[in-house]
Amino acid sequence: MAVDYLVIVVYLAGMLAMGWWGMRRARSKSEFLVAGRRLGPAMYSGTMAAIVLGGASTIGGVGLGYQYGLSGAWMVFTIGLGLLALSIFFSARIARLKVYTVSEMLDLRYGGRAGVISGVVMWAYTLMLAVTSTIAYATIFDVLFDINRTLAIVLGGSIVVAYSTLGGMWSITLTDMVQFVVKTIGVLLLLLPIAVVKAGGFSEMKAQLPTEYFDPLGIGGETIFTYVLIYTFGMLIGQDIWQRVFTARSDRTAKWGGTVAGTYCLAYALAGAVIGTAAKVLYPNLASADDAFATIVKDELPVGVRGLVLAAALAAVMSTSSGALIACATVANNDIWARLRGVVRPGGGEHDEVKGNRTFILIMGLAVIGTAIALNDVVEALTVAYNLLVGGLLVPILGGLLWKRGTAQGALAAVAVGGVAVIALMATYGILANEPVYYGLLSSLAAYVIVSLATPATDAAVLAAWRERLAGRAPEPVSEQVPAPQ
Repeated sequence: MAVDYLVIVVYLAGMLAMGWWGMRRARSKSEFLVAGRRLGPAMYSGTMAAIVLGGASTIGGVGLGYQYGLSGAWMVFTIGLGLLALSIFFSARIARLKVYTVSEMLDLRYGGRAGVISGVVMWAYTLMLAVTSTIAYATIFDVLFDINRTLAIVLGGSIVVAYSTLGGMWSITLTDMVQFVVKTIGVLLLLLPIAVVKAGGFSEMKAQLPTEYFDPLGIGGETIFTYVLIYTFGMLIGQDIWQRVFTARSDRTAKWGGTVAGTYCLAYALAGAVIGTAAKVLYPNLASADDAFATIVKDELPVGVRGLVLAAALAAVMSTSSGALIACATVANNDIWARLRGVVRPGGGEHDEVKGNRTFILIMGLAVIGTAIALNDVVEALTVAYNLLVGGLLVPILGGLLWKRGTAQGALAAVAVGGVAVIALMATYGILANEPVYYGLLSSLAAYVIVSLATPATDAAVLAAWRERLAGRAPEPVSEQVPAPQ
């Protein structure tokens, strides 16, 4: 295991080094939060794929393959479909807005009155996404170093908080690009073929397992539909995803680079399901399906390769964790604290944007680590976050992009009614039930349409300014402007 340890230590040291390098580039708010909106197609595609394919997609995707066979790919597959839909239909317009958060987009579209509640909901979602990603360190470091859960969370979380705080989005972008390469080599090029060969090839896998393991719809139609509602639609509106769209240097980069990343996700989904199916042949009686990834890595891979594949799992977790962390801090600072500061200290005065955002990443990072240590049920926490996100925010966001008759009052009603409905239905049917997101989304849509039609249309000047931003013709925001050389 010494070689495996060395691979992991070098990888972690490299992450910190890139954080230090990114700190030298993050000189403005734009550089710190959205990498100066300068990413080209290759880097944009790699980092977008890295953030959406986290520990749940890697360890959880293999676990679903172990439990359901090839149809276990559907969870990650719907993530890829969501990224494709976002990239093809919406990303170009989103990139041209030149904003930092989803709530800023809502303020622009509805006239500055719709972003307050949405900021709180989005903050809760990104916080829980970062927490659940951070908890995954416990599984990986337990396999690597046999250390207890709390120490594993502190170790992994501290590294992510350190490089994210130092360089913001530049550091996260650089580390995500490395993580994308490591995941591609470790999971797709190494673990996938080795697992299939060890299981005796596809013919042996078919002979050893029930036929439903090779049924594309074996996981169940209702489950697939729920995945689409939660993950496909969640990809369309999450702050963590939008913040990556904001890093694209052009709307063309956002569209086609995201399309490449979405296609990669589809391949990754199938790979995870095949690896899990192979693990079912090799280890038919594991206590938990989520142990399949770690078990096949520990027992079937040679020294060195094992370290690289475990680094790939660590990369998957770190990319999602860092992306969710900067999204959480950006929302907390720009959508919540900035508004409170304006109320407490009207006029605000001068303040260092980079320092302020860096401080919020550190504070949110510590909160994430503390919450991850205290929390037990990861699945329930993530389900609550996604239910609130989709049930409360999907309709006003997509409505704002697609329906000009939508109003601020309609958007606020959609967020409030959808959020309350989701919470009430989770209390009634259970957190993991499908009904909360189904009926929460329908009630949000009904409230949006009814209230929008019952209230005066959005001011023509607001809509005109909105159309200018969507077309990319609006003046460059002050925070985006690069100071002239002295």
